[in-house]
Parts: sequence; structure tokens; C-alpha cells
Amino acid sequence: MREQEGSAHRRKGVRTCELPGNGNSRGGAPVGRGTPSSRKAHPLRILLTGIDGSGKSTAARDLTSAVLARGGSAIMLKTPAGRRTMNGWWDALGWAPGPRLQDFAETIVRAANALLNEVRLRGFDGVVVLDRGIPCQLALREARGIRRGVFLPWLQRVLPAPDVVAHFDVPIDVALARVAARATDSETASGLAALDAGYRRLPEFVDFTLIDADRPTEVIVAELALARTSLVQRSAGGRPTDGTLAQY
Repeated sequence: MREQEGSAHRRKGVRTCELPGNGNSRGGAPVGRGTPSSRKAHPLRILLTGIDGSGKSTAARDLTSAVLARGGSAIMLKTPAGRRTMNGWWDALGWAPGPRLQDFAETIVRAANALLNEVRLRGFDGVVVLDRGIPCQLALREARGIRRGVFLPWLQRVLPAPDVVAHFDVPIDVALARVAARATDSETASGLAALDAGYRRLPEFVDFTLIDADRPTEVIVAELALARTSLVQRSAGGRPTDGTLAQY
């Protein structure tokens, strides 16, 4: 069923989405030559989404490093909800909040991280690789049976839209094995399956670029780089084509 749902939208491309509370307080550091200039900056935004264990963070780091290694300007930023940190708190307290209270806390953290990222990007004009984003919280709401609400869809509309949303598609058993291997948190097969289904129910999902994430990271990064045509080309509305990613 899972493969049937995803196959209709499967395309090759690049990915994207998250941030704090997980030891990521420093956010991301622009590496390479950020190019603040007198003209308005138009960074190329690549958002990575997917269930835990899909390989988003590893690919985000490697893609950023690849652009930098070829003399481009790139930055990796996370937009986490602090779920891992909060789960540690609940475990320590021997208590867990209900799904609505948990979503409320996560929404505050994720929205704050999304806004903070925009502050960090002021004047930056290179490639921005976003590890998670607002769609990730909307998918969690779908998985928990919580309505989309008003605030998150509004925030998603007012923030600059990513040029590409790359969704990392991976079998549940593979994701579970990766989570177990990193030994920093825990997930269940049912929880990951619910989140996977939550992503696929998003109205935005039809526009996501699906990435087969059950492959070596270097293969995935190379595939992302091959999507440079759709990533670098800008609309006739004046977004520049500087070929930063094309250098990869």
C-alpha cells in the first residue's frame, strides 16, 4: 500500500526540512562565500523532508559540503521541533503530554526556528539546504489526527517558499534500523508508518520531489546535484541564475 501511494508521485530530484532543542543551537553556519550585495538576495532554497531515519540530515550536510568544495556559497539550516529533547524530558518525568499539548509545544519551537532561519539568511545569496520545515509539523499533525489549523498554513504562506521540497522516501524497516544504529532516540514501526502516511496526505505532497533514500548517501547527493537545472533556473521575475549548484 505504501509503495502504491508513493509511486504515482515518484520523481528524481533534491530534498529538504528542521532545527533546535537537539544540540543544534548553533543552527547552521554559512560556509563559503556568502554574497551580501547591494541587490536583493535570492538564495536557492532546498527543503528536505521525510520520516526519522530517512537520511535527511546526513544528505543535507553532504550536499552543503559538496557545493562548498566546488567554490560555491552554501549554508545548512535546521528547523527542528525539539521532539527528541522533549521526549527525553517526558521519559525523565515518567509522564507524557497528550498529542495536542505535545503538538502545541513543538509548533512553538519549530515556528521560532523557521523565523530565526530567515534572520540568519538576511543578505545571503547562495544555496540554502533546509533540514526539515513547516511541512514536517503538518505531517505530524496528520499522523496524530490533529487538524491543520490556521497558524502553520499561514506561516508557510508568508515565509519564502523553497525552490524544491525533496522528500526522502525510505522503507519503514530501513528507517527503524538507522534510528537504532544512531542510538540517540527511539521510534516504532507504527509511529513511522503513521508519519509516512501523514506526509502523503498533505495537499502539498503532490509537488514534492521524491528521493529514493534507500541508497548510499553519495548516490543521493549526486542525484540531487543532477537536478541542478530545475534548481538553478529562475523564473522570469528576476531571480538570478548564478550557476552555484551547477558547479557540482
